[in-house]
Amino acid sequence: MANSAQARKRARQAEKHRAHNTALRSRMRTATKKVVKAISAGDKDAAASAYQSAAPMLDSMARKGIIHKNKAARLKSRLNAHIRQLSS
Repeated sequence: MANSAQARKRARQAEKHRAHNTALRSRMRTATKKVVKAISAGDKDAAASAYQSAAPMLDSMARKGIIHKNKAARLKSRLNAHIRQLSS
């Protein structure tokens, strides 16, 4: 348990950052799921539109250290490949 004022403050800050990161991660997953849902429905235009909003979010999460940069690149690459496979 935190015994000093500094340690108590760091514990409060860590909890605040954890909650913020959790919210960001949830928002990112929701954006990704919208793309996947549009792909599974076969709607290329909706999937491309959802991808346009999800890609910068993935990059932002990677910059902030919430996910690894290679994971962001992998997700973007796979989603884009699925969108390209859809027929117009």
